[in-house]
Amino acid sequence: MAFEKEMQIIMKGVEEIVPKEEMIKKLEKSAKTKKPLRIKYGIDPTGSDVHIGHLVPIRKMREFQDLGHIGVIIIGDFTAQIGDPTGKDESRPPLTAEMVKENAARYMEQLYTVLDKDKTEVRWQSEWFGEMGMADVLKMLGKFTLAQFLAHDTFRKRYESGSPLAMHEIMYPVLQGYDSVAIEADIELGATEQKFNILTGRDMQKYYGMEEQIAVLSPILMGTDGVNKMSKSLNNYIAVFDTPKDKYGKTMSIPDNLILNYFNYATKLPADEIKTIEEELKSGSNPKYIKQRLAREIVKMYHGEEASVQAEAEFNAVFSKGLLPDDIPEFELDVDEIGILSLISETGLCVSGGEARRMLKQGAVSINGDKIIDIDTVVKLEGEVILKVGKRRFAKVTKKK
Repeated sequence: MAFEKEMQIIMKGVEEIVPKEEMIKKLEKSAKTKKPLRIKYGIDPTGSDVHIGHLVPIRKMREFQDLGHIGVIIIGDFTAQIGDPTGKDESRPPLTAEMVKENAARYMEQLYTVLDKDKTEVRWQSEWFGEMGMADVLKMLGKFTLAQFLAHDTFRKRYESGSPLAMHEIMYPVLQGYDSVAIEADIELGATEQKFNILTGRDMQKYYGMEEQIAVLSPILMGTDGVNKMSKSLNNYIAVFDTPKDKYGKTMSIPDNLILNYFNYATKLPADEIKTIEEELKSGSNPKYIKQRLAREIVKMYHGEEASVQAEAEFNAVFSKGLLPDDIPEFELDVDEIGILSLISETGLCVSGGEARRMLKQGAVSINGDKIIDIDTVVKLEGEVILKVGKRRFAKVTKKK
């Protein structure tokens, strides 16, 4: 088959290509004209922290770049101020233009840990939407019907439940679709939940007499809890800017049934190696050792081989031999005693009081090795107090002299 090698790379870790039969034609045309394909991915910098779940389509963009194509990142400075309704049950508060700019700068810094900067084009929606007049907007909206959008699960469920559904939210897929016209996208990358928006881009290009883009849809990387998709608010994420130690430890905490999911969507291993790993798991190999390889691969991808080896050595020292980490943070408090919830808050070992209560309820909090469950526990600061939350978070607390 023509372009068999390229298709194997493109298909790895992909849930769906719409329409798949057009992909070969795109590759053939690119080879014939010697013109790289334009691979689009849009980001709404509503926050500044990127986790490895966000990078699933970004790694796919890098694979396209390695095949000689151009990655085009759209900074959604207009759509970020709307808030993407996809997968949301309620409206999201809009951001100011200044907040979007600050977030975008930090966001791109993290994307460049994966992307080839020389083959990446960064575009802002304001380049084209900032020049549009009301007549242009009405013309664009006139190409779609309300029925089309109410067929979309998110819109329909909110409408049927009586939840607020603002007109500007309905415009989100239209704006994202026009981005594809503006940059002449050949392929758009996104999670499976973005299918409606990306296919709207195909429709928009058709309306403007352009060759239609192809949707390359990736699955969602599950969070480290194995229950929800990766999310900072659920504290089940591995951040791009996490230390090697934290990346390694968080990876080791995932349930065994996520090992293949992470190899497929969070590493650069080729499909044949992942197939071998799958066979090893089926044959009864110890998941711990396979998970250790996974953790090394993830750390190595962001920090290099040496950092992955060091992270594994420290993990084994701390969790296999019962030792404390070398870099345990130290705190001095000017009190004789303190409530356990306040202590966790002071040391920052939980992101919120709610998480602290959950960890206590789960028996995941200890003081000097003694498990603490009662949220009303008072801790006396006599000598050195070692607070542990979960499997990887430690703090050394003493009374201020």
